[in-house]
Amino acid sequence: MSFVETLILGSIAGLTIFLGLPLARLRVVAPKHMAFLNATAIGILFFLFFDIVAHAVEPVEAAVRGRSSDVPLLLVLLIGGFLIGLLSLVYYGRRMAAGPGFTAARLAIVIATGIGLHNFSEGLAIGSSAHRGDLTLALVLVVGFGLHNVTEAFGIAAPLAGKHPSWSLLALVGLIGGGPNVFGTLIGYQFSSEPVSVLFLALAGGALVFVIGELFSAGRKLNSPLWNGWGIGIGFFAGLLTDFILVAIGA
Repeated sequence: MSFVETLILGSIAGLTIFLGLPLARLRVVAPKHMAFLNATAIGILFFLFFDIVAHAVEPVEAAVRGRSSDVPLLLVLLIGGFLIGLLSLVYYGRRMAAGPGFTAARLAIVIATGIGLHNFSEGLAIGSSAHRGDLTLALVLVVGFGLHNVTEAFGIAAPLAGKHPSWSLLALVGLIGGGPNVFGTLIGYQFSSEPVSVLFLALAGGALVFVIGELFSAGRKLNSPLWNGWGIGIGFFAGLLTDFILVAIGA
């Protein structure tokens, strides 16, 4: 598969995130509906976090079982990446607290950043499979990750619901969340690196822990525990369903 064809595939997989972002422009007024959308985002990000951790830990476990010399490096990347992803946002949050704090737009950007780090690793998988000439696998990954990105877009859009965000803001968070898929595809086409994949997955996992905490804080202020419960459950199983689709099509 040519470089240009691979670039097109990576772009399709990453930019499907724009299909779910218009949800943010829905006019949601009732607190219970806001709580439901916020909780749905939490559920989706919960699933995404567990999915990220599973994929990040898998190569480390394989290296440990095989007594590979790469174990120390992979452990440093896993632990260090997670801490950097989490603590960088903690310190950023402290700076924001001195000003207006986390606005809906800033929170959406942070969520998009965490998802973008995850999507970069997905792009690596698409690029490396295309470089090996495995067209079938590359197409399967594009379809699967594309569906996954539509669901992830709901997690970005939820904090903005009822705020009537501008199209320019939605374009920005879409590029932050989906753009790294394209860059990951380009890099993955040039070379395959398991340590790089582990690092970006760990960064994404740490960032999502912070984001989930912020969304929980916002949800408590809306005082709708029943809607929170339903939202988290539906969001989690929506993410799980897209993962089952990935498995079904062989990704």
